[in-house]
Amino acid sequence: MFRITRQADYAFRIILFLAKEPEEERTPSSLVYEEMLIPATLSPRIVAQLARGGFLNTFPGRDGGIQLACRAEDISLWDIIDFFEGPIHLSECQEGGTECPFEEKCPIRRRWDPLQAILQRELEKNTFEDLAQDAKAFELLVMT
Repeated sequence: MFRITRQADYAFRIILFLAKEPEEERTPSSLVYEEMLIPATLSPRIVAQLARGGFLNTFPGRDGGIQLACRAEDISLWDIIDFFEGPIHLSECQEGGTECPFEEKCPIRRRWDPLQAILQRELEKNTFEDLAQDAKAFELLVMT
């Protein structure tokens, strides 16, 4: 079963939080970790990875913080999954490197490939701008 790692889930949370913030605003990383329930032991490593991947800018010091390195509409769910997890495969046979005598004529694999393409396309369509708008709408509903 395909399942994203906890690390990727925390990365989603960090980027979503920052996507709801005004552009160019630096947000204290401790606020992000606290609000998004990310363990302090993991958060610096995830932020460092996101920065190395070009998703975040980090600013050390008293007036420092973190911010998105690009617009939220330019970051998709697929971008983060691909960065943290690598390619998605619904079946081991799709990864290659395994010997399977049925590979050429396998009716099951012929079904997996299109499904995998659909999943990837949907993940690519959903940006963090979309998620931020959904989250803001939800917050308004909860507050009323």
